[in-house]
Amino acid sequence: MTKPAVFGVVGGGWRTEFFLRLAAMAPEHFVVSGVVTRSADKGAGLEAAWGVPTFRSSSELVRAKTPEFVIPAVSWDAAPQAVKDLVALEIPVLVETPPAPDLDGLRDLWAAVGASGLVQVAEQYLLMPMHAARLSLLREGVIGEVTSVQISSTHLYHATSMMRDMLGVGFAPAVVSARAFTAPLVDPLGKDGWTDDLTPVQRATTIATIDFGDGRMGLYDFTDNQWWNPLRSRRIVVRGSLGEIVDDSVVRLADARTPVSSLLLRRRLGVDLNLEGFDVEHISFDGRVVWRNAYLGSRFSEDDLAVTALLTQMGSWCRGEGPAPYPLADGCQDHLLGLAIGESARTGAPVTTSVEAWVR
Repeated sequence: MTKPAVFGVVGGGWRTEFFLRLAAMAPEHFVVSGVVTRSADKGAGLEAAWGVPTFRSSSELVRAKTPEFVIPAVSWDAAPQAVKDLVALEIPVLVETPPAPDLDGLRDLWAAVGASGLVQVAEQYLLMPMHAARLSLLREGVIGEVTSVQISSTHLYHATSMMRDMLGVGFAPAVVSARAFTAPLVDPLGKDGWTDDLTPVQRATTIATIDFGDGRMGLYDFTDNQWWNPLRSRRIVVRGSLGEIVDDSVVRLADARTPVSSLLLRRRLGVDLNLEGFDVEHISFDGRVVWRNAYLGSRFSEDDLAVTALLTQMGSWCRGEGPAPYPLADGCQDHLLGLAIGESARTGAPVTTSVEAWVR
């Protein structure tokens, strides 16, 4: 087993408790060295609830506990300064998405900390089990050269991250054309739980094409609150020169006259008379495992599994034992594209993204 990742958190909100929960569920994998809260009362509440030490400043935390890295779990507006403060302490940082609220903020943050090499971004979507399995097949060349990615699942920078990685595109300018449409929709479930309200409300659907050049494109389709709303499903289509992946189905040629279909299959524990626990154990394709749960027994959701994989990768990178999980330049590029989607939807005109200082 890999060495546990030791991290601290800045902030006292619900996102901080998300990380504390993961660490409590898998203490053999994660150790929380401390949490920074501005309020001593808030800190006392976290200490009582989670058994972690708290501090009033990042410098206090770093001096007292020397975490391998620190996560600023703060608001969009506060995140860039929190990152700068941590880099000044020469501690690796895992900043949440997006790393800054707007393009000026991205540019300022890159100018301040980009050269440090200390900042990674908590972009976890392609570490989710089924996405990770799809990406594994793409990298094997199962459907040939990937030419388009259609995502109706998550929003803006998360979706553009998935597109860029699956297509293998970097930082070149892209042309974004978007439109937004508003229509009534019952929205029964959100971050705070069930609403028990069946009254339709106005929700926007944003559809965008992203031309990455060289025949590669992304199609973005997202409805407000699509992450939570059980009345709106999630879909993904990845097309290549030799076939395509549609959700969990893979079509490709076995020979010149034989198109074949296969499924990506989850093995779930705890179903029917299975008494091994309640986990996703693995995902298989044509009888071989293409993704396996490294945290078996922790009962993590699939989103939890993505975040825990990211935390583990971050710890390995900090120790010089693995590659960078998601560099700041990539997080900035994802948000640059997301901002372009929003601008094009507002103006009705295509937007060509700029070549920024983080382009390598």
